[in-house]
Amino acid sequence: MGHSGLYIEARIRADLDELWSLTQEPAQHQRWDLRFTEIEYLPSAEGEPQRFRYATRVLPFLTVAGTGVSAGERERPDGTRTSALRFSSTHPLSLLAEGSGYWRYLPDGDGVRFLTGYDYRPRWGGFGTLADRLVFRPLMGWATAWSFDRLRLWLERGITPERALANWLAELLGRALVIVLAGTGFGYGRLLRLTGPFAPLFCFATPLLAVVALSLALLAPPLSATPAARRCLRTPPTRARAPRLLRTLENHR
Repeated sequence: MGHSGLYIEARIRADLDELWSLTQEPAQHQRWDLRFTEIEYLPSAEGEPQRFRYATRVLPFLTVAGTGVSAGERERPDGTRTSALRFSSTHPLSLLAEGSGYWRYLPDGDGVRFLTGYDYRPRWGGFGTLADRLVFRPLMGWATAWSFDRLRLWLERGITPERALANWLAELLGRALVIVLAGTGFGYGRLLRLTGPFAPLFCFATPLLAVVALSLALLAPPLSATPAARRCLRTPPTRARAPRLLRTLENHR
């Protein structure tokens, strides 16, 4: 991986076989991974890497698709598992031209260290490089980490990806409402009338209450049932190296 490659790691208290199933089966993978709307396997010759198609719905009327190849090592002498993939998109509106990545499954006590490293080449020349550095790459890193935590909630607590998304949207809406109310003072005038003789005290306390509300809305940690990218490790603890398995896909893009 290059110096600008993305790295995400989550520790998930789950059975290795169950984690492997939810990440390797396309119908399950597309449920928890925010980066993809559709994933499907394509016909592949026996002995050849598995070909697949992926698609992301950018807007209700716009879907960007691409294809790739993947391979996995389910049984390794050290008890770990690895999968690798190469992917590309010829869609003119896809900033991502081509890339590669891997997943590693490392048993760790009562759970699994599930991690990914991937990188890609943007298109659109200098504009694409700048847009990728400032917007797209940080967004991809966040979306990957958020998705890993959504997968963790599914495996550890039985919170389905659909419910986790609803929880996240509800919490996001709640925080936004608090910010709006605290920032605009909406309703303070009516409250002053209702407090009567305590109006001066309420008026004095209002700015402090607004600051506290804003601080909680912006800085309070996410609820335990809400997926959050911040729960994932974003920097490798040691120098990350792509697995040898990835090199076997070089001639199968």
